[in-house]
Amino acid sequence: MAAGGSKAESLGAAAGQASSLNTNTYSSPYLNFNPAYVTPSESEYLYPEWSTGAAGRGRFELMFNTIGGFTAAGGAIGGLNGAYAGLQATQSLSGSARRTQMINFVAKRSASWAQMCGVVSLMYSGIGTILAKIRGHDDELNTVASGALSGLLFKSTAGLRGCAKGGVAGLAITSAYVLITSRDRVTSMVTGR
Repeated sequence: MAAGGSKAESLGAAAGQASSLNTNTYSSPYLNFNPAYVTPSESEYLYPEWSTGAAGRGRFELMFNTIGGFTAAGGAIGGLNGAYAGLQATQSLSGSARRTQMINFVAKRSASWAQMCGVVSLMYSGIGTILAKIRGHDDELNTVASGALSGLLFKSTAGLRGCAKGGVAGLAITSAYVLITSRDRVTSMVTGR
């Protein structure tokens, strides 16, 4: 070692120098600065001034979570549906033939449900984002309207009756969601207080 000492002595000297600076926080001998200068005193996330919603995120930012969550949930529901249908349909089979048919049932139903839920949530989120931009603010009315319009649009190829059923289903689902999550705001909107 050069000029008098081991590694432990030099580390001890560095720690002694840091403590002689009268700092109230621990200063690492491996760093050339005091870590107290970089500790966050506020939130570590920056949000645009115009953003609203949970944690300052707007409807557009929340759209990606919604689409991914609904797609994954649809895949899980479809997989369970396929497993149930596969167990019923393959009772007469055994061995590898039954296993292959079960895999086919689960994979096909899972993919079908995931695609359907992903498309519906994409339409719902897109319509909700457009309504929020047009109206200038995001509230429960946008949620209910985008649910009804998504149902109408998704079932638009099924004729007038199917389209109406899809719209009513979307309206019912989003109305139930709004009543569960925002009961206070809905009652204040209805009563005007």
